[in-house]
Amino acid sequence: MQFSYDSKHNVAYLKFRKKTQAVKTIQLSDELNVDIAPNGKVYGIEFLNPNDQFSQTGSSSLEFVNAVSGQKTMIRME
Repeated sequence: MQFSYDSKHNVAYLKFRKKTQAVKTIQLSDELNVDIAPNGKVYGIEFLNPNDQFSQTGSSSLEFVNAVSGQKTMIRME
């Protein structure tokens, strides 16, 4: 799994697997798209304008938490 962020265009993408076949992009909202294969597998999720979507009390950081170990990693989204 890979998470990428383009600060210039304010777009983030969570990639679950490499695209090995044609995928269809489903727009769930003005700020959220999902890439899905014909067999139903999700390939990725695109977040448009993630600075606004992920902000918490004015912060522009994203926190990843390992649910098993409790380890936390902060990533600045600026």
